[in-house]
Amino acid sequence: MLKKIIVILIFIIGLNFTSFAQIKTVADNGTTQAKLIKFYPNPASTAINFDFQRGSDNSYVLQIYNFIGKKVFESKNTPSHTLVNLDDFFRGIYIFQLRDKNGIIVESGKFQVVK
Repeated sequence: MLKKIIVILIFIIGLNFTSFAQIKTVADNGTTQAKLIKFYPNPASTAINFDFQRGSDNSYVLQIYNFIGKKVFESKNTPSHTLVNLDDFFRGIYIFQLRDKNGIIVESGKFQVVK
């Protein structure tokens, strides 16, 4: 009985931590802030969506790199919703970077392409 309670508590704590980690990011000064961009589905097979969580001024650049560091996609003046077609992407892990108008990375993440 005690073992079941411990397992349930660990599961609940894990869910809470996971949801916190998905919607918060830590700034350089150590404060937490909400993520600027949401991407889905992950893993993706045909296309992946990037949506800004709050208003954007279209001055951001969205870049996608394959796992060996080659840039495979770039969108300048990124709109509030961007759909990236994955037809030319190989199966694997990709890194995205969202850069501001000064070229500073304001957010990054990774997603998987499965085919």
